[in-house]
Amino acid sequence: MIDVNRALKVATDTGDVRFGIREVRWAAKARQAKLVVVASNCPEDALGTLGDVRVVRFPGTNVELGAACGVPFSVAAVAVLSPGESNILSA
Repeated sequence: MIDVNRALKVATDTGDVRFGIREVRWAAKARQAKLVVVASNCPEDALGTLGDVRVVRFPGTNVELGAACGVPFSVAAVAVLSPGESNILSA
């Protein structure tokens, strides 16, 4: 089992990620997202249909997800387009 917090931070620093529900929907529709990480307090119907993109539920809230990504704001959802040096795709 990988440490999702650490993997998210590495993916944010070295890879290509998008923050927010609108950006996640766009990346899934454009078939660019390889993985979507959703905060535990994000409503299930907020994202809509993401197609065949794999979705991982983050155990913490949107504030904790933002902190795990290393950004100074809350994040309801994160789309990983490129993992960089992270092993997040094996989550």
